[in-house]
Amino acid sequence: MTEYLCLSDLLDSDLSSYEYFCSLPENIKHKIEIEDARSFSEMQAIAQQEEQKGFLF
Repeated sequence: MTEYLCLSDLLDSDLSSYEYFCSLPENIKHKIEIEDARSFSEMQAIAQQEEQKGFLF
């Protein structure tokens, strides 16, 4: 999978990543921004980790 320079480059260049990012809750978007995900798979992994944390509480 392609890795981009930064999250904004990823979102600008890959429509699937942009649509996925826009579909996420704000707290998960914020975490992805902090982590500066550079690929679609990295973004999915961060989102999955955050969702799992939410289920633990």
